[in-house]
Amino acid sequence: MCGFSIMVIPDKNYFRIGEVSKILGVEPYVVRYWESEFRSVRPVRTRSDQRLYRKKDVEQLITIKNLLYKEMFTIAGARKKLTDINRGKEVAPFDESDKLIDIKRRLREIREVVS
Repeated sequence: MCGFSIMVIPDKNYFRIGEVSKILGVEPYVVRYWESEFRSVRPVRTRSDQRLYRKKDVEQLITIKNLLYKEMFTIAGARKKLTDINRGKEVAPFDESDKLIDIKRRLREIREVVS
């Protein structure tokens, strides 16, 4: 399995596709493909038809990469998940330690009722 590094977005307003591909660690054609599949990524076009991605586009692309490569979603699944995230329907995932803490709390409550 490939390792994932923390992606740092430089503090600027617009990014060319080459910069975006370096930030994401993918080829430019992958960025263009994701742009065609996910409506939330819409770069501005210059007069010479060059793509300029805004910071929010780059953030969306990072989320897309994580959904596809790290969480192993299909394109369709990632599209739905991203829509849910963008609409605020996304609930933070419960991690295993949170589950154990919740179980312990509930067991204590049951013990108090039974005692």
